[in-house]
Amino acid sequence: MIMKYTNDQIRRQDRLLDISLATNILKNGEYGVLSMQNDNGGGYGIPISYVWDGEMAIYIHCAPKGHKLRCLQNCNQVSFCIVGRTEVIPNKFTTKYESVILHCTAHVGLPAEERMKALELILDKYSPDDKIVGMKYAEKSFHRTEIIRLDILEFSGKCKANDKILQSAQSHTKIK
Repeated sequence: MIMKYTNDQIRRQDRLLDISLATNILKNGEYGVLSMQNDNGGGYGIPISYVWDGEMAIYIHCAPKGHKLRCLQNCNQVSFCIVGRTEVIPNKFTTKYESVILHCTAHVGLPAEERMKALELILDKYSPDDKIVGMKYAEKSFHRTEIIRLDILEFSGKCKANDKILQSAQSHTKIK
């Protein structure tokens, strides 16, 4: 399976984000919103920290029981939205933004080795200066931690950018 970048469904084709900028947001975004189907057929979306494995999966961690896991048990097809930089322009009644939306299949009950590797990736992203202490904490709390892997089926990117957002995005892409 290959992660597919497609902007075919975006109505405003003049606001497409190129794949390098979209990948940068995927890699460096602070959090995303995981959207699932609720037990009763309604929607359920939650903001959550994540890490991308650099290939075709996103990992998130949570408690081993809860509403999120019940939703995924009923339907493992999810959407994950990451918002990059934004800038509200009050006098123009608009907002400059960049975002990436991913369509994924969620998996739980992963092997212990994959779960620990995911926790290590999360520490690399969010606590790189405290990784040794973080790994000890992860090992201690491993029994009460679930990892969800989101296999990315396809993703798209969109922006309404100004020069400041574009320059910042381009400099991040060059540096990383």
